[in-house]
Amino acid sequence: MTALPDQGIGMVDTLDAQLLAAHDGDDRFALIRLYTQAADITNDVNAACFFLTYAYIFALEAGAAEAATLHARLKAHGREE
Repeated sequence: MTALPDQGIGMVDTLDAQLLAAHDGDDRFALIRLYTQAADITNDVNAACFFLTYAYIFALEAGAAEAATLHARLKAHGREE
């Protein structure tokens, strides 16, 4: 996992394990949620945008409504358009 804050090893390990399981199961909706969660808990804007980008890609692929919100968050950080 990239640049997550020190919120206890258990939390980061749990999120990492959940991401790996979602990738293994090709669970797009879990991936959207988990990458968004990772973006929300990091203190590093570059890392947050990294996670948001992945959440956005999976949202686009899944046709999920979250794509619009994720796109807006990326734009707010100057990462899109």
